[in-house]
Amino acid sequence: MKKIEWGNFIHSDPDVLLGKPVVKGTRLSVEFILGLYAQGWTENQILENYPNLTKEILLAVFAYTHDCMREEFLYPLSAEAL
Repeated sequence: MKKIEWGNFIHSDPDVLLGKPVVKGTRLSVEFILGLYAQGWTENQILENYPNLTKEILLAVFAYTHDCMREEFLYPLSAEAL
């Protein structure tokens, strides 16, 4: 099984959502997508409601989260976010 290169799908830009990691080309944050799962949404519900997302992007969200947890990486928040 090939490793998902989340960097192809997820990025941070200080001018978008205060630098929170988002799906490239959208304002959908990793946090938002994980929140949908936490609320009980299924993959199919997410894909139906957000047609610009794909299964590969959803896997990238999990790969990103996995790497962050493994590395204990936190994205920097701007002073405006505090």
